[in-house]
Amino acid sequence: MRKILNIALLGLLAFFTVLMVRITLPYLAFEDHVAFLRIKQWVIENQFWKGAFYTHVLTSCFCLLAGFTQFNRPLLSKVPQAHRSLGYLYIITILLFAAPSGLIMGWYANGGWTSQTAFILLSLLWWWFTFQAFRLARLGNFSAHRRMMVRSYALTLSAVTLRAWKFVIAATLRPHPMDMYMVVAWLGWVPNLLVVELYLAGVFQRVWKAWKRKGSSPNLELDP
Repeated sequence: MRKILNIALLGLLAFFTVLMVRITLPYLAFEDHVAFLRIKQWVIENQFWKGAFYTHVLTSCFCLLAGFTQFNRPLLSKVPQAHRSLGYLYIITILLFAAPSGLIMGWYANGGWTSQTAFILLSLLWWWFTFQAFRLARLGNFSAHRRMMVRSYALTLSAVTLRAWKFVIAATLRPHPMDMYMVVAWLGWVPNLLVVELYLAGVFQRVWKAWKRKGSSPNLELDP
């Protein structure tokens, strides 16, 4: 079961990483009327926010790519130095750039305190889980380190899952754009953490084993 889950996870990570790169590319033109920036015209002249925005967009994309390598077992076993180097880059990028810039963006989030609270909490938890992963690796507690890295990467993926939820909700419910934004501000990362906690607790593995036992049990027919 774990092998199947790992393969499925790697496939999803690859898909999400490519998708995020495609989402990021339009911003490299550094124009003020591109995609998300069209709804941020009220703050676009704030150079503090603008610097945080481009820092967050570019570093988050790198974090998706670097984080993806941390779950690649062949890389871990065959090229451990590359695994460690990319892991350190992932951690440093989040702690110094991606999470702090996300915190600034959260303060200026559309949708008022509902969205602001969601994005500020996301940035703080992202920083904390990543810092704990770094601290535990330095202590040599690699089992706990891996668990924290999984939590950290679950929040890294919020950049993609937020957009996925936005697409699904817009296509099915068609709510007011700002109402939808306030909802996906939470849906983008809270379900990620819930799924990860269930995975780390072994819930999915136990369900799979129970299903296999049920499927392999012989069907006993009783004579009337």
